[in-house]
Amino acid sequence: MLVLVAPGQGAQTPGFLTPWLDLPGAADRVAAWSDAIGLDLAHYGTHAGADEILDTAVAQPLLVAAGLLSASALGSRTAFGAVAGHSVGEITAAAYAGVLSDADALSFVRTRGLGMAEAAAVTETGMAAILGGDPDVVVAHLEKLGLTPANINGAGQIVAAGTAEQIAALVAEKPEGTIKVVALKVAGAFHTHHMAPAVAALEKAAEALAPADPALTYVSNKDGQVVTTGADVVARLVGQVANPVRWDLCMETFASLGVTGIIELSPGGTLTGLAKRALKGVPSVALKTPDDLDKAAALIAEHSA
Repeated sequence: MLVLVAPGQGAQTPGFLTPWLDLPGAADRVAAWSDAIGLDLAHYGTHAGADEILDTAVAQPLLVAAGLLSASALGSRTAFGAVAGHSVGEITAAAYAGVLSDADALSFVRTRGLGMAEAAAVTETGMAAILGGDPDVVVAHLEKLGLTPANINGAGQIVAAGTAEQIAALVAEKPEGTIKVVALKVAGAFHTHHMAPAVAALEKAAEALAPADPALTYVSNKDGQVVTTGADVVARLVGQVANPVRWDLCMETFASLGVTGIIELSPGGTLTGLAKRALKGVPSVALKTPDDLDKAAALIAEHSA
């Protein structure tokens, strides 16, 4: 079974959208999306610097746009048995599964990005990745420091989130048995109580949506469970901004479903990296540029034979 995954915030790099805009019709689609949400996606994906695309209000729509472009370049979705996204990538996954239209996905993620950026501006907060160590020991250490295990990613990686002071304390006193702690270049403590104001904004935005039930098996960050109704998908998208991402449980579900291949949408690399450690032996392709589409097509062909 082939699984399609979409990366989350932090995967973006300056200019990463440039080669995707050369695909037939891509520039026109991005221009239309930009007009609809009031954000020049082409500019931020091609010419903007690292600091500009670090902005949550920019990064999140940009990632969803890139995911949708690369997904459409793969062709028919019937090759995939399941779909999931990490954090904001869940919106990309929801669109690919047919729960949301592309237009609704971009509108919703624009609200999400703006709401989370506004929430992050209230208090100086941040995130840090902890590599290695026993997960129970790491989580206990984070709780002692008042931090939240915001992303439990599996494969020996947990991301902590909290105030700047709490992150500094973590860097100074890493959990016993861990390899290292790396402060992340993100503009807030995502997936914690600090994001509660964004939940209210998304609840209001969700009222305008008319979600369809997923046409593919949709695996949720909340608990790694398969979600079967569009209404439940949207409810989880709303609440997830203030609750931890359980990517470890998503990968466990992939394994239980019988995953035999993974393709990660643009800007790929993060989730396939985790899969190589947690789902050993499962072949994967990360879509970084359109040059990777041939490798993805070959993996799809193997699963269609």
